[in-house]
Amino acid sequence: MDTSQIISHKSNDSKKILVTGVAGFIGFHLTQQLLKADFEVIGIDNLNDYYDVSLKQDRLKQLEDHSNFIFYKLNIADRLAVEDLFLEKNFDTVINLAAQAGVRYSLKNPHAYVDSNLVGFANILESCRQSKVNHLICASSSSVYGANTKIPFSTNDNVDHPISLYAATKKSNELMAYSYSHLYSLPVTCLRFFTVYGPWGRPDMAPMLFTKAILAGEPINIFNYGKMQRDFTYIDDIVIGLIQVVKNVPQLSQGLIKNDSQSGHNNTPYRVYNIGNNQPVELMYFIEILENCLGVKANKIFLPIQSGDLPITYADIEDLEKDMGFKPNTSLEIGIDKFVSWYRSYYQV
Repeated sequence: MDTSQIISHKSNDSKKILVTGVAGFIGFHLTQQLLKADFEVIGIDNLNDYYDVSLKQDRLKQLEDHSNFIFYKLNIADRLAVEDLFLEKNFDTVINLAAQAGVRYSLKNPHAYVDSNLVGFANILESCRQSKVNHLICASSSSVYGANTKIPFSTNDNVDHPISLYAATKKSNELMAYSYSHLYSLPVTCLRFFTVYGPWGRPDMAPMLFTKAILAGEPINIFNYGKMQRDFTYIDDIVIGLIQVVKNVPQLSQGLIKNDSQSGHNNTPYRVYNIGNNQPVELMYFIEILENCLGVKANKIFLPIQSGDLPITYADIEDLEKDMGFKPNTSLEIGIDKFVSWYRSYYQV
């Protein structure tokens, strides 16, 4: 990663950042770079077994060598534990990446999403208010666009038709954050992530699922008969964008929900951005590149689209590029090659 875009904070050693979901895919990579930039990072994670806990623990091992990192095993749905942590640490910035992830899993275990994504997020919001946090950054998702057919997806679009409970909880997070920002002048930036991939990725995501199956000689399931398109975004680009957001705290004059500008809420220090590659590709092309990097052809099974899946994701990132200078520059070919190299090394295949 090009860390030249990350400004060191050696002149302000007291700058504390809380990263929730620190053992997760994005949380791990972000924390690595924050530590290199001399932030003091406190990370929390409940290390649940939604996917392989050993992968989460191995990510944490990569972070624990840093003297400016402290980890606590903690569930954000535990209100008293969250309150105590905020009282003790006095955070400057909070980056909330903890959530129950996965669109399809929300069809099987809805209560996990209510507990983590709604109750847990409410605990984070209230603790940020009570401790007067300077900036809350929270993870949303491209899934909030639901049944929208206009592309690229813009933050000005109506997002009132989520087609999964996961998407509904993420939209709820945005609304909850906006209300806290408006009522208490809490600076909040919500980021709608678009199909993040790369080394140390989640085992329930397509790159890991496909790679594991192809190398094992097992078939891969291709939904919507291969007609899916995704705005695949390499993890390094996501992290650079995130750190640009950390450095840019919303001001009262920068209140942003553009289509809300006439309703008297311009004085709210709240912003919402898409963060994606701005270049959707067909799933079949993604698989072709993956096959080339692995040197193995996949045995493909074509199936109908699954409930909750979007046929296409495509991020309009004009606002993030204008305000933060964010512009992803990792091609799919380079990103998949780096992912495959890591996968072979980590799993020794």
